[in-house]
Amino acid sequence: MPRRSSAPERSLAQSRTDGWSRLAILAGALLLALSGTLALADALDGALEVSSAYVNFDQGVIQLYARVQYPLNPAISEALQDGVTLTFDLEAKVDRERHLWFNANVVDLTLRRELAYHVITDRYVVRDVRSGEQKSFDTLKEALAYLGKVDGWPILVEPQLDGGHYIISVRAGVRRGKLPASLRALLFWTDDWQRVSKWYSWSLPV
Repeated sequence: MPRRSSAPERSLAQSRTDGWSRLAILAGALLLALSGTLALADALDGALEVSSAYVNFDQGVIQLYARVQYPLNPAISEALQDGVTLTFDLEAKVDRERHLWFNANVVDLTLRRELAYHVITDRYVVRDVRSGEQKSFDTLKEALAYLGKVDGWPILVEPQLDGGHYIISVRAGVRRGKLPASLRALLFWTDDWQRVSKWYSWSLPV
């Protein structure tokens, strides 16, 4: 006659089964987290550069005009549609040139905007972090084109310039912003992930 399993043996077998189930769940969670991290990295991969920039004087106010190229690919669209928010920074600084010494910083500003996808409206929304102003777009391409075009951003006034030569530098950056609650626990190690372009600089004699 076949031997019946005792209660302790059945308990041990059940514990092993539960253990393998927990390992399978953990492995699945780690795989999902890894795929999400790779997808985010792919989304921010590609060209990121300030292609042109200059300033214009308008009634004593120095205004910045810049064109930035941001990466555009299916991965960034997927990340946004999964609920990831991306933050776009445009940094501008003005330094006064000094001989035999370090340049003196006059202005150091950041134009910060967020890009998110709204499922209900099926539109991409760009929000100015400082003013709260929002604009929405039908496509990701249109949203990125808007983000890459900065016209008439006031960065300083003429009284801040007292003669001499100045160096104006502009740099673009993109980084992961807000995460939906469902992804925060899985992607916690990407909190410091970001990309920045090279500085685009030129001389401004006054």
